Amino acid sequence: MSRPLVDALRHTPLFFEPVPPSSRAKAARAEQEIAAVAALVAELPRVDALDVPELVDENHEGRPLYRTADPREYARQLAARTSREVVVNKVVAHLESPEALERWTADTVRMGLRHVVLVGGTSRYIPYPGPAVTEANRICRPILERAGGLVGNITIPQRGGEPHRMLSKTRAGAAFFTTQIVFDADQAFGMVRQYDLLCRQASLAPVPVLLSIAPLIDEQDAEFVRWLGADVPESVERAILESDDGQSIRRSVERSLEVWSSVERRAREAGVEVPLGVNVEQISARHLGDARTLLEAFSARLSS
Repeated sequence: MSRPLVDALRHTPLFFEPVPPSSRAKAARAEQEIAAVAALVAELPRVDALDVPELVDENHEGRPLYRTADPREYARQLAARTSREVVVNKVVAHLESPEALERWTADTVRMGLRHVVLVGGTSRYIPYPGPAVTEANRICRPILERAGGLVGNITIPQRGGEPHRMLSKTRAGAAFFTTQIVFDADQAFGMVRQYDLLCRQASLAPVPVLLSIAPLIDEQDAEFVRWLGADVPESVERAILESDDGQSIRRSVERSLEVWSSVERRAREAGVEVPLGVNVEQISARHLGDARTLLEAFSARLSS
């Protein structure tokens, strides 16, 4: 059984971000994928929450093309089958208005889901119809709090000015952050340390930051996570994919553990008060087994 999310966030949380079935998947295939994730979670010693993404592409005008069906239905099934806390991601930029977000949030609560991660658009140059994330936090927070829920946001370590954005989002109601996929400890630590400093200056308690980690198995994965916006240093890609020996998952796990340990140690030594955690991402349907390997490694590390 899982702990309430608010409790898990206080104790080095471990999230798992599975890939929802494609919107084009037939019912039998979708059922197989849901059952496989539920079985994986049941066999692992620790997963504090399932973090369900909304997978969406944008055209040059910023209009969305959804790659999965409504993630809330997937999340609801996972919650029922795993008895774990579930968090649903929503790209608020694509909604037609702030009122539409308010309706979406109320509907989400009626579906029995109470935790969400609100996500912005991919480009600063597109005038999206939906609210900015800070405004979205203020809209959603009271609705979710009445149901005992929390609002989370995404943060991108390599983006300039990110700690200031995190401070604004925290003030607007963010209870935690999950990062873009992290391969560089320096960027992640620098962001966390600066966020901690800004919170101190503002007399504001920092909220937990979960470093997102994903398996990197081949060049296709490297291209895909870069397309998602992650920064994969060429030296890291070479080190993990240096040879076609079938050991890339081992090297990927080792690199992920090194990144986490470096950020956690440096934050502790610097007296940073930002609570830290881990979010393991599956990234694609073919990587469920590799995600399990990562989850097992981090479950052991975080419990030691």
